[in-house]
Amino acid sequence: MTFIEKSLTFSDFMKAAQPLGIDPCYLEAVAQVESAGIGFLPDGRVKILFEGHIFWRRLLAYGIDPRKHVTGNEDILYPSWNRKHYKGGSAEHDRLNRAARIHELAAYESASWGKFQIMGFQAQKLAYQDALQFAGQMTLHEKEHLSAFMRYCHKFGLIDELQRRDSAGFARGYNGPGYAANKYDQKIDAAYRKMKGAKA
Repeated sequence: MTFIEKSLTFSDFMKAAQPLGIDPCYLEAVAQVESAGIGFLPDGRVKILFEGHIFWRRLLAYGIDPRKHVTGNEDILYPSWNRKHYKGGSAEHDRLNRAARIHELAAYESASWGKFQIMGFQAQKLAYQDALQFAGQMTLHEKEHLSAFMRYCHKFGLIDELQRRDSAGFARGYNGPGYAANKYDQKIDAAYRKMKGAKA
């Protein structure tokens, strides 16, 4: 199945959004900001971004000293966030696979997945068995990405922000306190205006 065959339609956004009083264009806007609106790579693999600083923390959580694994893995294992290690596209899967050779579950917990770029370490909070099962679901279709996103918004109390189109409130809850520096709220608003204009 190609990435096009795994794509959401506007009807899918409507089914998720309208019963909750959310503008489906707003959900589309969030997806646009999180993943450029595309949840899969051209080769059909799910879009991911591997976070080496999260991998550092997850190894610690499993009682593993990350410092013992740094040599030769400097681009996948580091204590603080650093954009320079991002490779993008299929190369992110290469980074994930290398990390999985150190600790598979910690590695899968350390990547963000799909159209809405949800972190693997959130899997159990969203009622998945673990990050491996979550990742498997994310490989199937963007409908699974939307399902996970809606679970996330229910779990972490962001439905109200989506209903009000409170982009600052949503971005704070979804992207963390650094949202303003990255202008996530402004990007969502701009994407929303573009989506609404295209549907007018």
